[in-house]
Amino acid sequence: MRHLAAVGKVVALYAGAVIGAGFASGQEILQFFVLFGPRALLGTLLVAALFAYLGAVVLGTATGLQSTSYRGVIDRFLGCRLGAVMDLVSMVVLFGGLGLMLAGSGAVAQQQFGLPPAVGVLGLAALTSLVIYRGLVGVIEVNVLIVPVKVLTVALICLCALLGGQGSPGEAVEKAAPGGGCWWLAAILYVSYNLIILVAVLASVGRTIPRVAGMAGALAGGLMLGGTAALMTAALAAHLPETGTAQVPMLYLAGMIHPALAGIASVVIWLAIFTTAVAEAHGLAARLAAPGTSRYRVYGIAAVFGALPATYAGFPELVRLFYPLFGYAGLLLLVSLSLTPLAGIWHKTKKTSRYGG
Repeated sequence: MRHLAAVGKVVALYAGAVIGAGFASGQEILQFFVLFGPRALLGTLLVAALFAYLGAVVLGTATGLQSTSYRGVIDRFLGCRLGAVMDLVSMVVLFGGLGLMLAGSGAVAQQQFGLPPAVGVLGLAALTSLVIYRGLVGVIEVNVLIVPVKVLTVALICLCALLGGQGSPGEAVEKAAPGGGCWWLAAILYVSYNLIILVAVLASVGRTIPRVAGMAGALAGGLMLGGTAALMTAALAAHLPETGTAQVPMLYLAGMIHPALAGIASVVIWLAIFTTAVAEAHGLAARLAAPGTSRYRVYGIAAVFGALPATYAGFPELVRLFYPLFGYAGLLLLVSLSLTPLAGIWHKTKKTSRYGG
């Protein structure tokens, strides 16, 4: 039972970090998958495989190192010198992402609930700080509570939208777009720009989660994310061209089903922003101090309120600034995390064949 609970915690942490505003709103799914037409579902399969594999690699390494932050994991794959550079880049990405989530909370408060942006910004800052004050326990609790709500709500909207669409999900994707562009590159880029926050969160539980449970949770989390992306891809494709021009595609689907569901979807999008902000603040604080300590709390809360000035730049401007950085930095990690374990297996096989036969 404890093993199963540990698996569930990893799945929740995994999904809580990845399912942010872009995922829950449907915009990421539209841009990275739906627009590739017939190959869209292949992209979600590749994403599921990469998330599952990379998550298992990170958790396997983190539990082996008994790590409480991402630095040791990064150094293991990139070496000390390149690891130091990636460490600095990761802190910039996490801090920038935190500012982005705060700005996103302000935008949701204004656009969806008619509140002043400051209410959304300061409300998220206060709640994130409360979670950080509770340490890793608080981070896990929040994700275990919120992630099922996010995933089930998204799944409900998508299933209802598919039942109300014309033809099968496969037919909808086939007709969605001409299928131009490189679908597999889009899938790789999608994984890469989520990778830094994933490594930051998963590496922080190296001393808390048993190795087998951690790797099993990472595999399950990756497959769940890929499955959710596939379901959203089919639902959004079934209602093109309307979803393709909607500012928030999932809100369009929810409103089409029932106005009350659109209100629930708005709350879920904000919850997605909340869990991502928690993941980024925790990743930063855990890098600088052991989770649960006074220094961890100080660094985490200071990061949250230190990111407030970035919200004056506006949500769209921050997206244009930081998303490319997320992707480029993540690519280096993706290549290293993907190839290093395979290289180790190859060297062991070569050594065995040399001395064993």
